[in-house]
Amino acid sequence: MKFEFEEFATVEDVFLYLVSVAPYMKQVMPISSYKGYIFSIVPLTPVSGELLMMIYTKGKLEPGLVEFDVSTKKFKQVVAVERADKNYFVILTPRVATLADEAIKAMKG
Repeated sequence: MKFEFEEFATVEDVFLYLVSVAPYMKQVMPISSYKGYIFSIVPLTPVSGELLMMIYTKGKLEPGLVEFDVSTKKFKQVVAVERADKNYFVILTPRVATLADEAIKAMKG
């Protein structure tokens, strides 16, 4: 398995990137907050899964649902998906994430 990386300065930029590459009408997307990184790992080779891209920034987010407004580049925690014109991220905080550990090791290596 091979990793590629894109680092962004802010979590808002990570959200903006993920919204722009998400499949049409995909309104809720997972994102992880783990070991000081906020990230999503997406396959660049969907069939084989051999090449993965880690889109990340440094930081931490609390678990839960986040509403992101593309036009203002602002986000806030919410309790439900309420609006079709917004994008939502489910913030996950795994205790162990071996794929993320591999990616972080490759990035630092």
